[in-house]
Amino acid sequence: MLAVMVLGAASGYPNQITESALQAWLKDSGATNTAIGVMSYVALPYLLKFLWAPWIDRYPLPILDRRRGWIFAMQIALACAIALFALQNPAVSLTPITVCAVAIVFFSATQDIAFDAWRTDVSLPEERGPAAAATNLGYRTAAWLASAVALIIADYLGWRQAFLLLAGIMILFCLGTWLAPAPQYGEQPPRSLRESVVTPLRELLGSRSALVLIAVVLLFKLGDAFAMKLFTPFMMDTGFSKTEIALIVKALFTASAIGGAILGGVLMVRLGLLRSMLIFGVSQAVSNLLYCALAAVGKSYPIMVAAVVIEHVAGAMGNIALVALIMALCDLRFSAFQYALLSSIALLPRYSLGYPAGWVADHGGWFSYYVVSFLIALPGLAMVWIARDKINALDRKPA
Repeated sequence: MLAVMVLGAASGYPNQITESALQAWLKDSGATNTAIGVMSYVALPYLLKFLWAPWIDRYPLPILDRRRGWIFAMQIALACAIALFALQNPAVSLTPITVCAVAIVFFSATQDIAFDAWRTDVSLPEERGPAAAATNLGYRTAAWLASAVALIIADYLGWRQAFLLLAGIMILFCLGTWLAPAPQYGEQPPRSLRESVVTPLRELLGSRSALVLIAVVLLFKLGDAFAMKLFTPFMMDTGFSKTEIALIVKALFTASAIGGAILGGVLMVRLGLLRSMLIFGVSQAVSNLLYCALAAVGKSYPIMVAAVVIEHVAGAMGNIALVALIMALCDLRFSAFQYALLSSIALLPRYSLGYPAGWVADHGGWFSYYVVSFLIALPGLAMVWIARDKINALDRKPA
């Protein structure tokens, strides 16, 4: 679990560099919310990672083992790409920034493919909930660290120094990858790329219930993804400075998400997958409405603390349930491709809502924005209820 947490941190660390840090960088340069929303599409490789995931299943690198070799190589590439950000200036041109951001996301997505497969391979069935919680713990902590370092250093020394420091920290994760345990495989990897694609697709989509379960994966975090899409610009427009966001808002964000992940992992053992998805799903939908109060009142520490803490506890619990569902759907022989495909489906709302989110914020205001985030969470809850028998059956299936 310690290794899962450390590699989960390596997985989460680059994410906020192309989200929160990039959004604040663009906001400082005078970009509109709509432009920031459009720039969020640099994250599309996170959605498309299933296209090259079969290569991760089929071709191990000549270092470490089948999964950790890819993780290690991507961490080196990420450090180099983040350092290149330090040479760019958004006031001059967004093109080189876009290229660097896409490179960071591509390397990060490839690291995620290998890490998710590694975690799925080393986790026993009864460890899926705790493994998901450990991942969330590491992921959230590192995501906050990256965002906080970027915002604080940028406030006092500038963005160039911030990105150079972020690149140096990325290198340190290589040690954790080197020391992590190797999975024990009972079967050989796929013998060809065709086998790496056709067989896992047939296994994943071969039942009549597959489309229903995939709809659950797609819709379960829809409202939560919309609510968080422009979280940093929302806080800046509400009146919080970059330093306040880094030291107070993001710290609450991270601590609450960690607490929610731990609580979700513990409750899942007692509740089971179905009841967890229903209870956590309702909680994450309703908690989005707390931001409406902050939008209406303006800068208020008590309201901000309540909204951030409650929403992120609920959102992290929902994420634990979704990750456990995806892990239960995977075959160890093809876990890189299957997990990448399912997680890409789960992330589709998060990385495709940039323009509509920016448009709603610019034209409807932040109050309407969070009402919309609640309403679009309801279809996901309906799909969980429709698929309740299938989810129960999946939860009882042996590894």
